[in-house]
Formats: sequence, C-alpha cells, structure tokens
Amino acid sequence: MTRRDVIALIGAAAVWAVPARAQQQARPVIGYLGSESPEPYASRLVAFREGLAETSYVEGRDVTIDFRWAEGQYSRLPALARDLAGREVTVIVAPGGAEVALAARSATAKIPIVFELGGDPVALGLVASLSRPGGNLTGVTSLSVEVSRKRLEFMSELFPAAKTFAVAVNPTSPTSGSQSKNLRAAADSLGLQLRILTASSEPELEAMFTAVREMRAGGLVFTSDPYFAYRSGRLAALAIRHGVPAITQTRDFPIAGGLMSYGGDFQQSHRHTGIYAGRIIKGERPSDLPVQRVTRVELFVNLKAANRLGLALPPWLLSSADVVIE
Repeated sequence: MTRRDVIALIGAAAVWAVPARAQQQARPVIGYLGSESPEPYASRLVAFREGLAETSYVEGRDVTIDFRWAEGQYSRLPALARDLAGREVTVIVAPGGAEVALAARSATAKIPIVFELGGDPVALGLVASLSRPGGNLTGVTSLSVEVSRKRLEFMSELFPAAKTFAVAVNPTSPTSGSQSKNLRAAADSLGLQLRILTASSEPELEAMFTAVREMRAGGLVFTSDPYFAYRSGRLAALAIRHGVPAITQTRDFPIAGGLMSYGGDFQQSHRHTGIYAGRIIKGERPSDLPVQRVTRVELFVNLKAANRLGLALPPWLLSSADVVIE
C-alpha cells in the first residue's frame, strides 16, 4: 500500500466519523433529578423507562439520561438542578415530591420540566391549572397526599379501643402543614387525639418509634412524603423491632415487613412521567400537556406482620385490599 493510499483511507475514515459524532451529539438528553440514590428509585425507574419506551425512546439507543442524585440531602437539589440546566438538557424530569419539582423550577424557566408528586401542583405554585399548566412545567400527580386522612381512619377501625394515635410528619416538606391540618380535622370527627411526631433524619426515625411505643398509642400513621417513602425498608425494620403497627403511603413498606400501606399507584405515575418526557422530546410543549392525575389508590396488607402484632385483621379489610401479603 502506497503512502497516497494510506492518506486516502484516513480521509475516508474521517468523513465517516464526522456524521457518527454528529449523530451522537444530536441524541436528546433527559436530565433526571433524584432526591435519593439509585437504589430506592429502582422500581420507579423501571416504570419510567417503560413509559419512555411507549413513545419509542430507549435509553442508550435513542436518548441519553443524565442522572443527578441528592443522596437524601435535599438541600443539594437546587444546585443539582442548576447543573442540569447549565448543561442545556432537552427536558428535566423531577420525580419524587414537591421539593424536587420546586428545585427544578427555580433552576430554569426555559427548559421543559416534567414533575411527579403526590400533592397539588397548583397550590404549590408549579402550574397555573391542571388543564392549562402554562410555562415550562407539566407532570403527573397522585392522590397520596389527599388520602392521608384515610390512613388514620383505617388504623382507627383496626384499633377501635384506642383514642390516641401518633402521626409522622417531615417538617421540611412543603405539604406537611396541609396534611397535618387534614389529619387533625379527621381526628376531631372520629373523636381521636393525635400526637404529631416530626422526623427528617435517621436518628429522629429511631426516636419516633421509641416515642410511639412509650406513649402506648394505637398506632403510627405516616403522612405522604418522599423521605418516608424511600425509606420503607428502614421503617419496616423499626416497626418490627418496636412492635408498632404502622401505615404508610407506599407498598414498599408492607412488602418489607410493615403492616399496611395506602396511597397512590407510583408505578402508574412514574410510567406517565416517562410518557410525558418522550412526548416533549418529540416536540410537544409542556404548556399544552395537561397535568395527569393518577386517581388509583392501592391498599396493601401484610398478614405476617399482623400475626406478629397479635392483630386479627377483619374480613372487610382483607377483601378490600389490592394485595394481601401472606
């Protein structure tokens, strides 16, 4: 092979390499802002990718996902959101609660944002209305926050002799005030006393279960909050150790050994989040996409946990449960 042939081959390779690089650079990028670490998000990421695939986007083939994880330190969320905005990603996905959505909104008024949360996005100031979001945000909301009072009702029916129940609240949550107010109203109508216990750190979780056991409350009702939802395994372990009947928002709690859960179907909400991300990549504007409202709520009950607590679950509860874990 002559020197001229070698130069010709190099030139041909360069010609072919340029379109390949250009194609790679043109691949849309989803900025994914998470409040925790990948492990607690695992089942939700599966649902998100399923929704994305419904719009014909597969990670690594058609789209790149650029993850940012706050590792449970919610104060890091604004800086992580600004980092994604600075990279000019195609769309920012902000799942897992109001804190994440608010951090993303504060970072950019230009890049489309798809949120996923259990509260009211209008009350939080994220959108103008559910049907006409306006601006650069839209997303998915569930009934997890709205059904917090129903969790108290379930516990009251299971323990009719109990007149005092403990309520777990994350004081840093934007929805903690409204949920506490609704629970107090429900307690008044049921003739119950509430003891509000706050927790937003690991030591406080341990202290909370100790306090419930010492005050001899009928049980522990968790408000809806991502901080609690993503620590379902830890909460279940504490409930078992302290012998505390408890109910949370997410199925992950009874699956891990806790007594009960009642809340929105997170698999549906995260799948819809993936669908909206894909539709925006295809060119639709957030202002034209109504906020999706996942109205399905699910009740999970763990029979083994009930037996461990010496609790006989009534037939009406077992028949109305979506899943009974035996």
